Amino acid sequence: MPVSARTKKSLTLVAVAAALVLAGGYAWKQWQDSQTDTGLASGNGRIEATEIDVATKLGGRVQDILVTEGAFVKAGEPLAHMQIHTLQAQHAEAVAGKDRAVHAVAAAKAQVALRESDHVAALALVSQREAELDAARRRLARSETLTKEGASSMQELDDDRARVRSAEAALKATQAQVAAAKAAIEAARANVTGSDSAVTAAAATVQRINAELDDSTLTAPRDGRVQFRLAQPGEVLGAGGKVLNLVDLSDVYMGFFLPETVAGRVALGSEVRIVLDAAPQWVIPATVSFVASTAQFTPKTVETASERQKLMFRVKAQIDPQLLQKHLQQVKTGLPGQAWVLAEPGAQWPAHLQVKLPE
Repeated sequence: MPVSARTKKSLTLVAVAAALVLAGGYAWKQWQDSQTDTGLASGNGRIEATEIDVATKLGGRVQDILVTEGAFVKAGEPLAHMQIHTLQAQHAEAVAGKDRAVHAVAAAKAQVALRESDHVAALALVSQREAELDAARRRLARSETLTKEGASSMQELDDDRARVRSAEAALKATQAQVAAAKAAIEAARANVTGSDSAVTAAAATVQRINAELDDSTLTAPRDGRVQFRLAQPGEVLGAGGKVLNLVDLSDVYMGFFLPETVAGRVALGSEVRIVLDAAPQWVIPATVSFVASTAQFTPKTVETASERQKLMFRVKAQIDPQLLQKHLQQVKTGLPGQAWVLAEPGAQWPAHLQVKLPE
């Protein structure tokens, strides 16, 4: 049945009215949102995290890598091994040097005991020489008396005097032996001290090589996720050569920029809401952990108010580590999004920025 012109006109008016209603509703929604967002400020940014390079302490060849990109690792978990043939040879040499030093200490202590026995023998000999000298002097005194009385000849007196001088010389020689024996003891004890120092040095060398052997196993310095493999098994790296790059998932934040008029009112610890482009349905809570002390975008000369509005300060919004632990599989760095902060006193979070997280 054909539609009349009046009917067509009525349908057109209805369609126009419906379009106006929809447009008006959309405009009202936009206005309402703009009113709701009064007192807020936002900036675009990306999810970032602390990155850690796992590197070699010493130069060498990579023996194997135990993890793949994207793997979650725990602090202390072995990640890779370096070849240790050279270190093992050095370790064997150091252990042998330590054993040799220990034996040298034993030999030095034996020398001390020998020199002490020589000293004791020399002291005994001194006592013997002193007794001989005393006897010679007594004999000489009697000979002098007898010679004066004519009961003894001058020859006997001369012989007794010679015996005294000989005993005195023997005593002095023996006393010199005592001094030499004492000096030998001190030298032997010094040798013991030197040998002990050699043992300590050898033990330190062994300990150092053991530490280097331990360092040849590259371990995760903290919990995180492997982001990149920067080397392959068989590659030769210099000292400090990077093998893996880790992301610390307990230190995740969004870096964004705010104008000077807003950044100046943002305090550390202020609440932040993050909405990611990849998941706009979720609202992630965070707190301000850093506000730059200097502007990142600064004109060469800043003289007018309009130029000061160009000053942009970097801000970091830290995500709670406990929250991150619950959603480790979803944490990805580099995701773009928007961060919102309360820029006015008394401002409240609107409904669309209330915290909303995946189950």
